[in-house]
Amino acid sequence: MSAPVATQTLIEVRDLNVHFAINASFKARVTGRGGATVKAVDGVSFDLHEGEVLGLVGESGSGKTTLGRALLGLVRPTSGSVKLRGEELVGLPERDLRPKRRHLQMVFQDPHASLNPGMTLQTALAHPLQIHKLTSGDAETQAKVRETLELVGLFPTQRFSDSFPSDLSGGQKQRAAIARAIITGPDLVVADEPVSMLDMSVRAKILDLMIDLKERIGLTYVYVTHDLASAKFFCDRVAIMYLGRIVEIGTVDEIFNEPKHPYTQALIRAIPEPDPDKALPRDLPRGEIPDAARPPLGCSFHPRCPKAFNICGWEARDLQTMLESRWMDLGEDRYGEERPLVGDFSKLKSTEHDAFLPAGSGKDPGELLALLEKIRAEEPDEPMWTGVKEMHAEAHGVRVTFEPGIDPPLYETGGAKAACLLYKPD
Repeated sequence: MSAPVATQTLIEVRDLNVHFAINASFKARVTGRGGATVKAVDGVSFDLHEGEVLGLVGESGSGKTTLGRALLGLVRPTSGSVKLRGEELVGLPERDLRPKRRHLQMVFQDPHASLNPGMTLQTALAHPLQIHKLTSGDAETQAKVRETLELVGLFPTQRFSDSFPSDLSGGQKQRAAIARAIITGPDLVVADEPVSMLDMSVRAKILDLMIDLKERIGLTYVYVTHDLASAKFFCDRVAIMYLGRIVEIGTVDEIFNEPKHPYTQALIRAIPEPDPDKALPRDLPRGEIPDAARPPLGCSFHPRCPKAFNICGWEARDLQTMLESRWMDLGEDRYGEERPLVGDFSKLKSTEHDAFLPAGSGKDPGELLALLEKIRAEEPDEPMWTGVKEMHAEAHGVRVTFEPGIDPPLYETGGAKAACLLYKPD
């Protein structure tokens, strides 16, 4: 889909944070101090215009669902700002936020769980109308319910209004969930993986329905998904999320035709190719998504990035990861020669640019330094070495000092905005 003509700004998000405390004592939970914290949403900012579809795309754990819920107040932000037509929503007490919810609705991932099995569709769809006092009398309520059921393709409406969720197929349940979301006349609908639980045969029909509703009743969507193919079909703009942050945001054409961030490029390469005879290079990111409670310094993607360089945020645990990866690929004899030279890895601190790598028991630190220099010579393409500022032997090991890292904001790239130091102006 092409980007829409610029219209009035519906939602303004500025430096939004949603943090969850883990492993905290009772005192820490009460005072808000101490204990580890997961930054599920970490300093996110964007604008959403009326009639636009913005896709939030990322792997599991990237924070996209939490961000979608935070927009609606279903998750309370730790800090930051969410404005609906210029009116601040963050910090509103529940009694003041509830009337706003008729303008902000959500379609959940699992249609089997999002509908009350003990309610007919007539009862389930009538509840929002009654709560927000949008109709007067049973006859008007019943007429509005049937009108909405027809709008989402559930007709004859008499039959479906008297049906229970157990009487419906998966696609019909999701149509009913969409009907419940739109019956209050919302401005924004957050659709959280709305087709991922459905059969392949009905996914395109549900997305077509959502596009039709957008055009007919003027909806604006935030579309949460891990499926880039459906985002390309459905969205006007796409925001790529990684570890709670937007790392790239742009139009569908910019994201899919000229992706800027190395993570986005990897996601695009991972899209399945339907032609079994056509082999494509995948070049997927190495390693796994880091622990969200202990995110990397600098650029959060740097440990997995093939284009990382000296100021991307190298730290002590990157040295440990490099050695472990090397030893997994070495033969038993080479491993037996190198491993005894290195001491206890637990001495490496995860949040420091200065790493002390202990020598093995009874081993000369000079031998350990020589091993590191040898590894650097053998693996010059390892990005971590670009960040090593200095290595020298000390009494019981080797001190490795890294270049200080920079946490990149979203930079202008001549297309999409990307949080990558490759596009740092100076």
